Amino acid sequence: MSPLPIIIAGGGIGGLAAALGLAQKGFRCLVLEKASKLGEIGAGIQLGPNAFHSFDYLGVGDAAREQAVYVEFLRLMDAMSGEVIMHLPLDEGFRKRFGNPYAVVHRGDLHGVLLQGCEDSDLIELRVNADVTGYQQHGATVDVLLANGERVAGRALIGADGLWSAVRRGVVGDDAPRVSGHTTYRSVIPVDQMPEDLRWNAATLWAGPRIHIVHYPLSGWKYFNLVATYHNHAPEPVAGQPVSNEEVFKGFTHISETIQQVIHRGTDWKLWVLCDRDPVENWVDGPVTLLGDAAHPMMQYYAQGACMALEDAVCLAHMMERFAGDVDRAFPAYNEQRLIRTARVQLGARAIGEHIYHPDGAHARVRNHIMSNLTVEDYYDRFEWLYGGTGLDTNQ
Repeated sequence: MSPLPIIIAGGGIGGLAAALGLAQKGFRCLVLEKASKLGEIGAGIQLGPNAFHSFDYLGVGDAAREQAVYVEFLRLMDAMSGEVIMHLPLDEGFRKRFGNPYAVVHRGDLHGVLLQGCEDSDLIELRVNADVTGYQQHGATVDVLLANGERVAGRALIGADGLWSAVRRGVVGDDAPRVSGHTTYRSVIPVDQMPEDLRWNAATLWAGPRIHIVHYPLSGWKYFNLVATYHNHAPEPVAGQPVSNEEVFKGFTHISETIQQVIHRGTDWKLWVLCDRDPVENWVDGPVTLLGDAAHPMMQYYAQGACMALEDAVCLAHMMERFAGDVDRAFPAYNEQRLIRTARVQLGARAIGEHIYHPDGAHARVRNHIMSNLTVEDYYDRFEWLYGGTGLDTNQ
């Protein structure tokens, strides 16, 4: 086995999870992060049971559970009428069915759990101010190119460098991501600023014409995460741009006053224009592969972006162990096992954004009728393929 490390481009949730998984199997890793400090931008993140399956595999399950808020329901509301469409309990029956809970967590807290695990490992080196711009292969090894002109040699390279992945350019060679035209505004508000009658221990989604709003408690019930999305045909990608309250409010004047009051409690808003890509079949170029958003960026509507990256890390580590570190066999096997499942989430997220989150008129009434008449077991059956997965399933 080569003495060179496996290099991971990107020190986000997916990159750190990949390093943890590989180190557990005895593989030395070097994580290269372009920022000056390891951390995560953003606030809340939802974790399905499949995320906790991955945490357990990676050896950080207990630490992740300590950071989570365990919501009691998934709740879908009609943003026009204020009526409940769907109210799904996440109680013991849910946990028994899927083997783990549903929870929400601050993105920074989750990243901290993975970071601590990496810092505790003798097999993982973390390096910041290391902006990966590309790679060159040399037989069974790869030189990773940095923006400062440096070349870092590795036995393999994993591109976990997100939507605008430089590694992906070498592997796939496709164009810029698809701009969805959906603008998401994010804020975090103290619990005492949340209207008292809406302080639900639930991951709540309000669906309306061309808009939706999500809120849930965070950080031990200190805050509520607030995400408001407006399908406004935004033409260009934007990430984390500060925006005025007035700009946020103008997209949500047509919905019920009940949920409007929540939007008016938000402050320090930032906006993102959502992007994704079409699924591609190949994520491998010799000793180079992709992971997470670099491989399969997706819309937020399944709340599965981080979960899929965690599953990728589990599957990649498993395949490297299975093939005794033989990258030529492990990387294609990982690609093949993850392809259908991640593509299904990518395409499904687009579909539910259109048909569940943003419809109007008769389309919305059909949604309400169908979803309000499904039983709890009906919903559990529909979620089985997603929440029952571990990242290692061959039949998904």
